[in-house]
Amino acid sequence: MGLPPEVLKKVKMLEINTRKLVNNLFAGEYHTAFKGQGMTFADFREYVPGDDVRSISWALTARTGKTFIKTYEEEREMTLILAVDVSGSTDFGTGAYFKGEVMTHLAALLAFSAVKNNDQIGLLLFSDQVEHFVPPKKGRGHVQRLLRDLFYFKPKSHLTKISSGLTFLQGAIKKKATIFVFSDFIDQSFEQSLRLLGKKHDVVACVVNDGAEYSLPVMGVVEVQDAETGEILTVDTSSSRFRDEYENAVKKRKEERDRLLRLSQVERVDVNSAKDYVDPLVAFFKKRK
Repeated sequence: MGLPPEVLKKVKMLEINTRKLVNNLFAGEYHTAFKGQGMTFADFREYVPGDDVRSISWALTARTGKTFIKTYEEEREMTLILAVDVSGSTDFGTGAYFKGEVMTHLAALLAFSAVKNNDQIGLLLFSDQVEHFVPPKKGRGHVQRLLRDLFYFKPKSHLTKISSGLTFLQGAIKKKATIFVFSDFIDQSFEQSLRLLGKKHDVVACVVNDGAEYSLPVMGVVEVQDAETGEILTVDTSSSRFRDEYENAVKKRKEERDRLLRLSQVERVDVNSAKDYVDPLVAFFKKRK
């Protein structure tokens, strides 16, 4: 089945804009931020004073009568996994894009950076279950397929259980990979699965929020719907008591989320979906150099 024209247009525009960012802004940043998987043997060369004697090839030295050392080069090829939250809470935003759209744009930026570096890229979409998984492969055509999935895939569930996706990756990804987890992390009890994943892989939690989630605008009496459960409530946003209760509840939720992220012991990037979402990622890359 072909994709709707509006989806193809979005994918094309995102590809054009992302490739410009990769070429102009991310040149070298991605490459230097993430190391390869180790060192592999490259060749032999004659020993010169100052070389590490531990690199001497005693077998070759004995055969030739000259002292040779082994030289190594970094194994640059890397596997990048983009784990993207597609639960209902990502369908919110007060800027140009919803949180979920910002996650898609950031995932695209990393994917095209990986293609330029000749890395493999895989995709996981999760809610309270594994919604969709694309094993890592190389190539621009593969990235275009991932972008179509990010835009067009319709999740079965609107609920959130981050640990379900992370546990799946534990079993699915055998070789060490760099894994970006894009979510608002509005969930509970995800710290253990995130920490376990981080022991095996290079894991980065990309926390995407919207400022309006922390400060409720005054709009009088309105109906609000929970994006995940579908529950509808009528609230008076002009009530100081309600506003205080709301902000206290949001503050506690944020503190708990931050506590769980600290316990997970993985690196973190914070993105405000209503502001420039590229700068925090660039700053993170530069910090890792």
